[in-house]
Amino acid sequence: MAHRVHICFFIVKNMSDKKIISVDAMGGDKGPKAVLGGMNQFLYQNGEGKVFFRLFGNEALLRRMLAKYPRVARNCDVIDAPNVIRGTDKVRDVIRHAQDTSMYMAIKDVREGKSAAVVSAGNTGIFMSLSKLMLKTTAGIARPAITTMLPSGGGDSRVVVLDLGANVQCDETILFDFSVLGTVYAEVIGKMPRPRLGVLNIGAEETKGNETLVHLNHVLTEHKDELPYEYIGFVEGNDISGGHVQVVVTDGFTGNIVLKTVEGTAKLIKRVLVDNLKKSILAMIGAFFLVHVFKRLKHKIDPRSYAGAVFLGLQGFAVKTHGNSDALAFANALKYATDLTNANLNDLIAQRAASVSKIRDEFKIEAEQ
Repeated sequence: MAHRVHICFFIVKNMSDKKIISVDAMGGDKGPKAVLGGMNQFLYQNGEGKVFFRLFGNEALLRRMLAKYPRVARNCDVIDAPNVIRGTDKVRDVIRHAQDTSMYMAIKDVREGKSAAVVSAGNTGIFMSLSKLMLKTTAGIARPAITTMLPSGGGDSRVVVLDLGANVQCDETILFDFSVLGTVYAEVIGKMPRPRLGVLNIGAEETKGNETLVHLNHVLTEHKDELPYEYIGFVEGNDISGGHVQVVVTDGFTGNIVLKTVEGTAKLIKRVLVDNLKKSILAMIGAFFLVHVFKRLKHKIDPRSYAGAVFLGLQGFAVKTHGNSDALAFANALKYATDLTNANLNDLIAQRAASVSKIRDEFKIEAEQ
C-alpha cells in the first residue's frame, strides 16, 4: 500500500511539472489525422515530458488512431466528446447546445483550470464566442482580439497585427485596449522591447481616416511620452511588411482582410517561383545552388509557420489555427500555445491596462460630453 502512495505521489508531482494543453481533436477540415500528426511532430521536435495533452473527441476513434502514434499516446489523455461543431454551423444555432461537443469541452477544461490553453482548428466564429463566454475578459480590457505575428522586413522579423477578425466594429476605447494587448504580446512573445506601434489607416496624414481613427491618433499623440511603447502614428497597408512598425492596431474587419491578403500573397509567390523554375534547365540548375535561400524564403512566407492566432485578452489562452491546417500547421499551433503558457502574459496585460487607465478614461469622458 505504501508503494502505491509513493507511485501516486510521483505521478501527481510529475504532472504538475508539465504544461497541460487541451486539444479539440475533431475540429478542422482534415480532422483527427492532422491533429494527431501535429501532436506527434510537436513531441518529436520539442521532446517528451514537457507538455501533456488532454484530447477531446470521439474516444473510440481516437484510441484506434493513437495505435499509430505511440509517442502521442504516451503523452495524452482522451476524454470522450460525443458531438462535433461543424464548420458550417452557425453561432446562434449551436451556442446553447454545445456542451457535449469537443470544442466546448476543450475550452471548459481551461476554465476549470485543468489545462493552461486550448487549441482548435474548428469553426472560428463559434470558437471565439464560446471562448469569450466561458473564459471572460482580462481586467481593464473591453474586448479580446485575435492576434498573431506575420512576416515582416528582413531576416526573421515579425509584426504583431490585431484584431484579425473578432471585432468588426471598434470604437476608440476598444482600439486603445488593442494597443495594450499588442504591445505586451510583442514584448513578451516577440521579444521586442518598447515596440513601435502604428494604427492602420488609408494614409499617414493626421487628417486621414474616419472620426474614430482621427480621435484615437490625437489622444495617443498627445500622451506619446507617457505611453509604455513608441507610438509612430498612422501606418498604411504597405508598412505592415516593411519592417518599420512592430505592432499594428486595426478593427477586425480590416485585420481579417490583411491576414487573408498576406496568406494569398504567400501562395502567389510560391506558385510564381515554382512555375518559372520549371520553364528552363538553366532555371532549375540555378535553383539547385540557391536551395538554402529558397528554404528560408519558404519558411518566412509559409502560412503554416504562423498557423496559430491567440484570442488575446481572455482569462485563459484560446489558440485558433486554420481550418485546413495539416500536421505541420497544427504542430506550430501547439508550439505557439506552449510559448503562451510559459509567459506570464495575462498578469502583465492587466498591469499594463491599469498603468494607462487614465489615458483610456479620456475616451469615456469625451464621449459623455
